[in-house]
Amino acid sequence: MAKRVRKDPLIWGVILIIVGVLFLLKVDIWYVLAHFWPVILIIWGAFKLYYGLIERKEEPGTEISQE
Repeated sequence: MAKRVRKDPLIWGVILIIVGVLFLLKVDIWYVLAHFWPVILIIWGAFKLYYGLIERKEEPGTEISQE
């Protein structure tokens, strides 16, 4: 059985870099989070959906029919 590679560490790395840059720029991180949390949820959901569809295509026998 093939070992699954998780992409979550990559996403968390990007999030940590963005938060670090915001702190360096002295941006009020709590203001940004308070006003843009729905956007963060939408982006997170889009990533999960995208990677889920990719994994589904890679698994044998679960191909999406194009009828």
